[in-house]
Amino acid sequence: MTMNFFRGVMGGQPAGPQPTGAETIHKLCDRVASSTLLEDRRDAVRALKSLSKKYRMEVGTQAMDHLVHILQTDRSDSEILGYALDTLYNIICNDEEEEQDMAAAPPIPVSGKHKNVPVSDENAQKQDEDLGVLFTDKFLGDSENVTLLLTLLEEFDFHVRWPGVKLLTALLKNQCNQVQGVILVSPMGVSRLMDLLADSREVIRNDGLLLLQQLTKGNAAIQKIVAFENAFERLLDIITEEGSSDGGIVVEDCLLLLVNLLKNNSSNQNFFKEGSYIQRMKPWFEVGDDNSGWSAQKVTNLHLMLQLVRVMVSPVNSPGATSSCQKSMYQCGLLQQLCTILMATGVPADILTETINTVSEVIRGSQINQDYFASVNAPSNPPRPAIVVLLMSMVNERQPFVLRCAVLYCFQCFLYKNQKGQGEIVATLLPSTIDANSISAGQLLCGGLFSADSLSNWCAAVALAHALQDNLTQKEQLLRVQLATSLGKPPVSLLQQCTNILSQGSKVQTRVGLLMLLCTWISNCPIAVTHFLHNQENVPFLTGQISENLGEDERLVQGLCALLLGICIYYNDNSLENYTKDKLKQLIEKRIGKENFVEKLGFVTKHELYSRAAQKPQPVFPSPEQMLFDHEFTKLVKELEGVITKAVHKTSEEEKKEEEVKKTLEQHDSIVIQYKDLIRDQDTQIQELREQVSTLSLNSEQMQNQITQQQSQIQQHKDQYNILKLKLGKDSQGLSSSQGEGAHVNGLHSEELSQLREEVEELRRQHALQHTQLSDKDSLINTLRCGAAAAAQTAEGGAGGSDNTELLGEVESLRSRVQAQCAEISQLQTERLELIRRAEAVSSVPASSSESSADTVPVSELESRLAAQTTEAERLKEECRGLREGHAGLEQQLASATSTVAIEQTEKTKLLQEVQESKKEQDDLLMLLADQDQKILNLKQRLRDLGETIDEDEDELDARDQFGEDDDDDDEEEEDEENND
Repeated sequence: MTMNFFRGVMGGQPAGPQPTGAETIHKLCDRVASSTLLEDRRDAVRALKSLSKKYRMEVGTQAMDHLVHILQTDRSDSEILGYALDTLYNIICNDEEEEQDMAAAPPIPVSGKHKNVPVSDENAQKQDEDLGVLFTDKFLGDSENVTLLLTLLEEFDFHVRWPGVKLLTALLKNQCNQVQGVILVSPMGVSRLMDLLADSREVIRNDGLLLLQQLTKGNAAIQKIVAFENAFERLLDIITEEGSSDGGIVVEDCLLLLVNLLKNNSSNQNFFKEGSYIQRMKPWFEVGDDNSGWSAQKVTNLHLMLQLVRVMVSPVNSPGATSSCQKSMYQCGLLQQLCTILMATGVPADILTETINTVSEVIRGSQINQDYFASVNAPSNPPRPAIVVLLMSMVNERQPFVLRCAVLYCFQCFLYKNQKGQGEIVATLLPSTIDANSISAGQLLCGGLFSADSLSNWCAAVALAHALQDNLTQKEQLLRVQLATSLGKPPVSLLQQCTNILSQGSKVQTRVGLLMLLCTWISNCPIAVTHFLHNQENVPFLTGQISENLGEDERLVQGLCALLLGICIYYNDNSLENYTKDKLKQLIEKRIGKENFVEKLGFVTKHELYSRAAQKPQPVFPSPEQMLFDHEFTKLVKELEGVITKAVHKTSEEEKKEEEVKKTLEQHDSIVIQYKDLIRDQDTQIQELREQVSTLSLNSEQMQNQITQQQSQIQQHKDQYNILKLKLGKDSQGLSSSQGEGAHVNGLHSEELSQLREEVEELRRQHALQHTQLSDKDSLINTLRCGAAAAAQTAEGGAGGSDNTELLGEVESLRSRVQAQCAEISQLQTERLELIRRAEAVSSVPASSSESSADTVPVSELESRLAAQTTEAERLKEECRGLREGHAGLEQQLASATSTVAIEQTEKTKLLQEVQESKKEQDDLLMLLADQDQKILNLKQRLRDLGETIDEDEDELDARDQFGEDDDDDDEEEEDEENND
């Protein structure tokens, strides 16, 4: 009966009426729900899978709950699990391939409103997408379904794991945020998905890459978890195994996943850099001499690799992170490799363009990288700098537009915060450095500035403006540039030539570029303003342009002319009598009107392309005609618009008052700076004195250790001496009890005398050691004397005085120890004399009994021995007397050192008095400084009352300085209290 049912479903019985798709699916769902045999349920799910593409709506609405139940209950059978997962994937997925399969399939009768309804392809696609989202929402109605799916991914069986990966990917595509939230809170959810990258079956690994791409989109938390699951190591290994840039679509998927993990994620970027993964990117960019015939896949891979480098050094990252990555790229040779691609031949145009953009951001704001880029030469004959070769492409109108934009961006990044590079570019325009035999960057910029191509005019003007950005020296140097316009006519300055072209009424793009150059040039440079106003035609031209009522295309030019005239007012030093600030403002009021002038000035920021250019530094424009604003220029406009508006509305009296207040502030600032410098110098001297005191303390500790060692050695010698004394006493008793042993006693006495000699030698060594210690003490006293003199010179003896007092105390302690050692030496000498007397007494015993023992030892021999011993004893006495004299000399030297210390103590007392006087003078200076600061605050308050804007950064700096001085005063008071204690 079961087989007959499936024959009917699959079309095996031609007789009878054919059931509709909805009826067939309904019967199959009943079979799945009611069959007790696993085989029946498996066959029913297989049939649903085969119908799920054609009857997507019906299967999705009727069978989804039954399929989820199968996933929950039939976990033991991998085949039915695979069929259920495939069916769910077919009804949820919106892939174009699936849609094409559905479009190619023959029409199937369906019931209800879906029967024979002709729709366009666009509507059909939208309807299918809506179905996918609908069924996704239904599946996600119970979050446990996603957890169930994650559990099934642990199954190693291919027929379960692969459809499970595809189904989860489809869910993420339709409802990314919701699925991400469930996976994020699921225990080990991300870790299970990361295990897919280690699967030995490539199809699962590759689909796992697609799954992780969807999972990591726009979710920083998941991105961090994936990164710390060793994703970077695994992905870079896969890229290397697949052949790097020569690899296939798998390399592209890995790179896309890496971009997802790193873009706008500072934590992952730092982890990538600290893990030394930047170094592993270098081999990707190794290209050969023959670069023709690159495949489309290789171009795509290399393009993504360059994007990955740019993600690490993007201007939107924090400056510290960007600088660190730039340094690593230079140290590992990645920048050098990119410059090799830049100068290679046969590289596809889009790869060359992206490489230029990448090099631009690697060198932007990094002095080391910018210096290296300036040294790169193109492989031409003769060799030319890479900058010159790139500028040749920028001013060549036959080059692609995107390439010219990339070269301009590279030049801007080379000059960004690079005053050295700015000076080198401007130097190529000066008369003294022009080389007629070679093409320089300055010549190319001038050529582009005055060419017939408006885009070249704009690019050259912006490039030259970046050579002057925030560099007053180069703005003044550029005033020296002279141009030969034609034969027989005198040369004109570059500034004059720019205004001449501006007045000739060229294209809007050319005039906008020249006006941006002029505004950047003369801003914050009164000398350039004077040169500009010196030409009698410039001001009438600007006022005429501003006052006219022109069309929409000319409104931007009018706004820039108003900005240029406002800069001439704001940065005017009144050196030209005809064009002072007051006269220019009177001219504006008469010919233009202040309100009209301010309105025209606002045209710049209200332009639709202004906000687009202000978003990011890279010049990206959809067409050459829309290339009007530069990113750095938008910053200048934002900075100057408000101050120019205020300057135009100010009266002459307000300006005079403001100038007086500024002069007063400058004078007070100079006084404050002097006091700050004085305090910094004193802090430096105090630090040096503290270092000297710490050095002396270290020396004192070393001497203390030496004294401890010497004391231990003296104790050892005392112990040895006591042992020898005991031995000698026993031997003398033996001699008095037995006269027959006279010869033996004499021999033992000789041995004792040799021991006494050794002791005398030891005393000599101790004497020399004490003499060395006395020399060390003398050097210590001299060091203290120098330290006291330095303290008197720097007027900071409080802290040093306390340390010197400690050192003098240590000297007194050393002196007492030396006296104790001398007392021990005297005691040892007394004991030695007692031993000598005992030896003489012992020697008389054999002499008196020599007659009775004539048979054993001859009398003459005994007498000779006694004479020798007597002579040796006399010699030892002389040595003892010499030691006493040396000891007396040491005592005299110690008394002299004591007197020297007393003198030093007196000098220290005088120094302390001088320090107190110096501190009183410093307190007076600080009181004066506080008065000056209060006056400055009052003057600034007066400025605010007059309507003048005070720079808040300057206020904060003054406040910090004031607090810093108060802290220094507190520290000095604490040190004084400690010294007094």
